[in-house]
Parts: sequence; structure tokens; C-alpha cells
Amino acid sequence: MGLMTFLRNRAGYILIGAIGFAIVAFLVGDAINVGKPFWAESQKVVGSVDGEEISIDQFGPKVDQSLAQFKQQYGGSGNAQMQAMAVDNVWQGEIASILLGKEYSRLGLTVSSDELFDLLQGKNPSPLIVQYFGNPQTGEVNRAEVLASLKQQDKNPQLKQQWDLLQNEIEKQALQKKYANLISNSIYVTTLEANDDYQNRNKLASFKYTVLDYTSVPDATVKPAESDYADYYNENKKRFENPSETRSFEYVAFSVNPTAADSAAVKAQVDKIAADFRTAANDSLFAAVNSDVKVPYAYMSKGKLDPALDSVVFNLPAGSYYGPRFSGNSYKLVKVIDTRFSPDSVKASHILIDPSKLGGVDKAKKLADSLKSLVQNGASFAALAKQYSIDGSKDKGGELGTFSRGQMVPAFEDAAFNGKAGDLKVVASQFGVHLIKIEQQIGSSKVAKLAYIEKGLVSSNKTRDAAYKKASSFLNEVKGSNFAELAQKKGYTVGFADRVTPTQGFAPGLDNPRQLIRDAYDTDKGEVLKEVYQMDNAYVVARVTDIKPKGTLSLEAVKKEIEPMVRTAVKAKMLTEKMNKALEGAANLTQVAQKLGKTVNPVENIVFANPIIPGAAQENKLVGSVFGAQPGRLSKAVDGVQGVYAFTVDGFSKPAPLANTYKQKEAMMQANGQRALGAAFQALQDKSKIKDNRVKFY
Repeated sequence: MGLMTFLRNRAGYILIGAIGFAIVAFLVGDAINVGKPFWAESQKVVGSVDGEEISIDQFGPKVDQSLAQFKQQYGGSGNAQMQAMAVDNVWQGEIASILLGKEYSRLGLTVSSDELFDLLQGKNPSPLIVQYFGNPQTGEVNRAEVLASLKQQDKNPQLKQQWDLLQNEIEKQALQKKYANLISNSIYVTTLEANDDYQNRNKLASFKYTVLDYTSVPDATVKPAESDYADYYNENKKRFENPSETRSFEYVAFSVNPTAADSAAVKAQVDKIAADFRTAANDSLFAAVNSDVKVPYAYMSKGKLDPALDSVVFNLPAGSYYGPRFSGNSYKLVKVIDTRFSPDSVKASHILIDPSKLGGVDKAKKLADSLKSLVQNGASFAALAKQYSIDGSKDKGGELGTFSRGQMVPAFEDAAFNGKAGDLKVVASQFGVHLIKIEQQIGSSKVAKLAYIEKGLVSSNKTRDAAYKKASSFLNEVKGSNFAELAQKKGYTVGFADRVTPTQGFAPGLDNPRQLIRDAYDTDKGEVLKEVYQMDNAYVVARVTDIKPKGTLSLEAVKKEIEPMVRTAVKAKMLTEKMNKALEGAANLTQVAQKLGKTVNPVENIVFANPIIPGAAQENKLVGSVFGAQPGRLSKAVDGVQGVYAFTVDGFSKPAPLANTYKQKEAMMQANGQRALGAAFQALQDKSKIKDNRVKFY
């Protein structure tokens, strides 16, 4: 409850805070170089940037903090995908920190002591100071709170550590801002560019077209030649850049979901618990012992329980039972101990007394009672808080602000919510003994104290053992080449995970695949992974089917993947020939359409910047050709996304001339500045040698 706790609670996990700020949020791409041999690397090296190594000793705690922040943000106990997000979050931050740090040194960018003072406690506070010490409604920083916390550093080493981290991130953010300004201020937009952009967004074209759809040619009749594949590959080589090594694998999952017998056994257990629950002598103890999910034995407001229970339970009187109710894969039983109307939030102050300094809780309570008497007789609560409280709130007269249920420890909460405005209460908690003054109580809604039991529908050991036995048997029998064949013979379904990156936290159909992915990166193409993998709902046996290295992929590596596009390109050649024959000797578009047995489609008010044909598709090539054509003239064949087109432009509607280019330039410079910042950071990564060994550790 001290200022250090306050700072920690409000700041979250400062160490990784900056990762979400400024450049990193949108600039760091997949500049990852994954490769072997891993054994040549140090056992502690997670990766390196231009030879600067990132050690697991520093990296690991940051990942733990990032994961804790994600859990706080999204709820739950975390999963493989959340873990992967945390690892990636920290990794991107490390790359940014090293590369940008070098840039700052090269450019001579620094934050002076005067600037830092201003960012911490001056008139231009850092966004981080605003976040942690600002009023959520107004954003105004409580400078007294900042100064009080800064002063406490000398007496509190943990608080000093928090402030050192925070100050470091504030400096980083200030440097990032300076660097961003340098980049964005180097961008200029000419009057010609401003006018061109204005025309692209406002000049309107109206035209008519006829089209030969690719779907009119059956796929079975098109057999692309090797030269067709080579042509498409060479024309689209940039598309086949693989930013990171990927691996594909096939697998068989042996389900461990509960059987009918398992469900019946759990239901019988729940019915027995329900009967005993009605006669239990100690409701809260019985619930705590028998529930898979621990719900605090405290008053709670509506909206906290599973929706299937919530509306029902909060309409029941004290002494009622509800359940067993099955929802969300578990049975719920509830005993309503008490209901009442209670404030929605409370504004309170407190004086926190440390029993260890007074010789025990009893003596601390005696001091609290004495202070209570003094206040009742007219003494200043704020003055006594300043003199006796060990909490950081003493500098504000013990004020804790306004809080709702669930924000304070149970003993403190009960005292604050169960009293009335003006009450003085003495309570003990794990922090010490509190003298609480209830300043104000806001709102009123129904709350209930519940004894709550939840039992999940889980598989029996028998079911899990049977699934594992099947998986082990398949693993022992299968060879690399006959994986799919043997699975089919045994009636098993084969799943596929295509182009999985080394740090990916998910794979289709698998709920916890990290160990499997790690092992896939230590296995050759065609090999079966050597163990049975345990997922939340299945045992899995897998085989690596493909390895795609980092860099430009070969034609052979992408041949199967590009087959549909190559087939479409062959269709485009066939239909272009057909369209050109129809265009020969035709006086207008209607004649062309008649020759082809097609219709003429009118289109109005299309702009160059949004090349979407209503009812068709985004046709960049067609719209580009339209804006480069003369009105009234019959076009040549244009191969688009949906088919091959011919068109005639009816006319263009030009916008009024751009009278003042200033606003147009300003908007374009802002957009270009952000793009340039991303491009600059990407260039830094492209020029750097980045080694990524995260798959060794996560």
C-alpha cells in the first residue's frame, strides 16, 4: 500500500513498458535470421544484433514481465500463443534498443539533464509520467505525488530501482521522439506531387467494359508448361522472399476429450458434492476444498460470474442453493450466504501502522484506537496520518482516492463498504493495522456473498492412458515415408501445419504446440519427430514435411503454392488472344461484346486512388489503363484479376483546381513521414546481421 506499491501497480511492468511505445509498435518487422548450427552459439545467447549478444539472463525476466502484463491485460493463466507474443514483444524491443542506440550515438542525439528534469517533474511531463501520475479524466499530472515518490527513493531501494527503470524508459522515449522528428522533417512534398495526389483522389472516370472471366475456362483444361511456371516465378520473384526460415509438418492427434463414461463419472461426483454442500457446516471451507476454481468468499457485484449463472444467482434470496448447472465445460454450484445493497465505490483515507515496530498486532490496534479517539475529539486526520502512517499516502493526509470492490484486500474492503460516510474503523490486513476514515460512498447496487464450487468436465486417467497407448503404438510403427498412408490405413485423420516460423505460438488444430515446433526445428525434412507430444486435448505424433530457408525461395520450393496463379496466367494468355480477335475490325465495344456473346457493363465515377469495380473486384491494371486512355477510343485487351477486359472511356470529370496546396502537402508529409520512419528502421535491420536463437529457449 506504500508509494512503491502504488507506483508498481500504476506503472505495471515498467521494464517492458517502452516496447509498446513510439517506433517499436509499428516498425519492427520480421528481420529474423534463424539458422543452424545452434551448437556453435553460446548456451546463454538468445540472439545477437551486429555481434552484440542478448543473454537469456536479461531476456528471460523481461519475457516473464511481458507475459504477466498480457495476463493482466487479457485475463487467464496464459497459453502458448500469449507466451509467444511476450517473447516476440521483448525480442522486438531488444532489436530496437540496440539498433536505435547505435543511431542515437552516430547522430549525437542525447537527452540533457534539464530536459530530463522537465520530463520528470516540469511543465512538459513525459507521456509515461502522465500515464502513471496523471488524472485519468483530465490527464493532469499530480506533481506533488511525483516529487513525494522521488524523495522516498533514498529510504526505499526497491522504489529507487523502479524509478531508475522508469527514468531509463523516459529517456529512451524522448530519444525515439527526436529520431522520429529528424526522419519526418527530412520529408518534403512538391506542389506537383500534391496536385497529382489531389487528382488521383478526386478526378472521376466513367467507362464501359466487357469481360471474359477466368472462371469460363475449366481448370481441368489448363495444363501449365514448365516455361509458364518459370515466367510467373521470374516476374514475381519479390513475392518469394522468406523473411525467416519456416517448417511444415503433418500430424495425427489422438483425442483425450472426456468419453461418455468420463462424463457420467464427473456428474455422479458433482451430485454427491451437491448433496453434501447443502448440509455442510462450514460453507466457505467446503467450497474452497471442493472447487477447481477459487472464488473469494466476499461480497461481489453482478456481472462477475458466468453469464449462465449471473442473472439467476443475483435474484435469489439468502439461504438459496443453485445448481449443479453445466456451462463452459464445467459444473457450477452456488450457495447464497447473504445479499445486501452496497455502495458501488468508496472514497476513503487511512493511517497504516506497522505492528512489527510496536511489538505486535495488539499494540498496533491500541495505537489505532487512540488515534481514532483523537480524531473523534477533533484532531486532524491528515496531520495524524503524516505523523504515524508508514504508507506513502501520508503525504496526502492518508487519502487513497475512490476505489470499487476488488481493488483492496478483503478486510479493508469489508470495512470501507459495510460502514457509512464519516465512520472511523480499525482493521488488520497483511499490510498492518489500518485506521480507516470513510469519506464518501457513491452509488448503490445489490451484492451477494457466495460459497461457489466449480468442477471441470475432465478426462479420466483411463481415457488418457488409452489415447497415449494408441499414439505410442503409431509412433513405433510409422516410418517417415509412410506417415499419411499408415494413418489412413488405421483410420486416423492427418492434420497439416504449413510454413510455421520458429517462434510461432500456435499451429492449426494444436492448442499447445511450442515443444513440437522447437523439435521440428531440430529435425530433418521427412523425419518423424521422436516423441509423443501432450496437448491440452490430445496426444500428437508429427513428421516434418518441408523446410523453407530464409531468403528468396527457389521455384521448386514454391511450385505447388503458385500453381493456381500460374494456371490463371495461362488462362489470361488464352483469353487475351480471344479478346484481341474480337477487337479486330470492331467499331465499338458493343460489337466486341456481341462477337463474344457477352454484355457491356457501365461504370461511373471511379477514382484512381480506389480502383474497385462495383460487383467485380479491385482491378488496378484496368483502372490504371482507363486513366491513361483517350475518351471514345476502344482499348486493347487488359488482363486483370477476375478476367480479361476491353473498355471504352465515356469521359472524365475533373475537380476544381487545388487553390491552396498547403493543407494537401501537410497531410501527405505526415503520412509520408510515418512511412519513412518505418522504412528507415527497416533499412537499419536490413543492414544489420541479426541472429535469432530464441527457438533454443522457448
